[in-house]
Amino acid sequence: MHATITVRPAGLDDLAALVAIEASAFDCDRLDRRGLRYHILSKTAQMLVLCTRERIVGYCLVGFRKGATRARLYTLALDPAARERGFGRALLGAAERTAKARGATCLRLEVRMDNMRALRLYEMAGYRRFDVMPGYYEDGGTALRLEKTLG
Repeated sequence: MHATITVRPAGLDDLAALVAIEASAFDCDRLDRRGLRYHILSKTAQMLVLCTRERIVGYCLVGFRKGATRARLYTLALDPAARERGFGRALLGAAERTAKARGATCLRLEVRMDNMRALRLYEMAGYRRFDVMPGYYEDGGTALRLEKTLG
């Protein structure tokens, strides 16, 4: 992993970088600039960015529901050029700590069944499959639902 990375809450100044990461990381089901802006400002979500010395290379978005003990990892995205460096693990760990700090005892997510890199990341971090959702993505792709109890 990069020696000098930081994970911090996203700000509106980060929008251009977030839009670029979305465009490079996903073929469909992308958040647009307006959606990213909405989540940055939301009281029921926390968007975190992972920065190297040079730039933002990834982000994650954790959602919360009032009174719920489960949080949801809506997305975790990395610039493809920044993959395989431990950044995904760092973002996932930050998402889990954020969820726990907000009172969540469990973190849930959906992942494309054919996204083996992401599935491996989540399963190595202790997430377990509990549901399959055919046709979940706009291109008809199947999602696996995973969850982890936050200890």
